[in-house]
Amino acid sequence: MAAQSGDQKAFAELVRRWHKRFAAHAWRLLGDDEATSDVVQSGWLEIARGLSRLQDERAFPAWAYRIMSRGCARHIANLQGRRELDRAISAEPEPDAIEPDFEKRDEAQRLHAAIRCLPPPQRAAVALFHFEDLSIAEIAVALDVPAGTIKTRLLHARRRLRVVLEGEDDA
Repeated sequence: MAAQSGDQKAFAELVRRWHKRFAAHAWRLLGDDEATSDVVQSGWLEIARGLSRLQDERAFPAWAYRIMSRGCARHIANLQGRRELDRAISAEPEPDAIEPDFEKRDEAQRLHAAIRCLPPPQRAAVALFHFEDLSIAEIAVALDVPAGTIKTRLLHARRRLRVVLEGEDDA
């Protein structure tokens, strides 16, 4: 509330608390450090301009994620096409070989690699639900799609991840 009133220290505290999360979210969607930095910086400017109009401070996370998501969508739309984004994601280096003592770490790396292979809409839904602990409704607001669409994206993403990680196909 103090940040809404123009308190610069309160706004700096908001940035301190949320910047890393927003940057991680943007990176998951974009897969590019420079683009992530640009989108997050623009997102913070938009947040600063619109914060006074936010009516319920509890809605801040979903509202701010929506701003960041829209910024990512604008960035992607400005690219030459989805193929470049897919190539950038698939060009990410594979993790180095891991010793057998680190089985859990290996599983986590396999999971994150599998998530990176999901289509961007599914990847965003999975990341916001499982990594950022947002509800279906909050994700729907953040990504500007109906809640049913989020549920469908999560369902399909889980199926794809199960196939990749366990080699099982329910269909």
